[in-house]
Amino acid sequence: MKHWLRMLLAVMYCSLCGITRADVSQVEVQALMKGSAMLRIGGQSRLLRAGERSPEGVLLVSSSPREAVIDVKGQRRTLNLSNRIAGNFAEPEQTEVQIARNLNHQYLTTAEINGRQMLVLVDTGANSVAMNGAHARNLGIDYLRKGKPVRVGTAGGVVQGYNIVLDEVSVGGISARYVEATVIDSDSPTQVLLGMTYLQHVTLRERDGIMYLRQKY
Repeated sequence: MKHWLRMLLAVMYCSLCGITRADVSQVEVQALMKGSAMLRIGGQSRLLRAGERSPEGVLLVSSSPREAVIDVKGQRRTLNLSNRIAGNFAEPEQTEVQIARNLNHQYLTTAEINGRQMLVLVDTGANSVAMNGAHARNLGIDYLRKGKPVRVGTAGGVVQGYNIVLDEVSVGGISARYVEATVIDSDSPTQVLLGMTYLQHVTLRERDGIMYLRQKY
């Protein structure tokens, strides 16, 4: 009886090993934060903190808004939002950013605006990159002095806004220079909106809850 039990446990163990190998055949970075990262591992999204290992065996060694260091089977790789490892851990030839849809059906990701990190919401319905006054101040933008005053219609009525030009906006290595944006002098929008003044520089496609961005030129 014990002999058959040992054989059964061995078969179960080997089966689990096979699943793990399959699950770590592909690792993609979806979002980066200080001390944590959202990774897509074998088709599953995993939010890991630094020092935490996923059920598939991928260890997040460290993470910052710029990059994540992971350990897969004793091999370390440094990745940013434009990187993906698969099979033999070769990087893709063409930069492609993949953004997973969250539970609120939103596409949130980290962008670098004028050299500073900011969480942004991809919004194809917004004509331009848009942010509130607090966002602009956090990015070091003196919109009151350098911006062009405009009136902006919102759900709460017409409010004061300021048109500005951002030096650079980058998502996962896909960069655009001199991007027009609007600062709304209120609490809205609650997230920086990544609108068409940036998105016009990329091709967009959506499939199975993932938005894919590629630079046009």
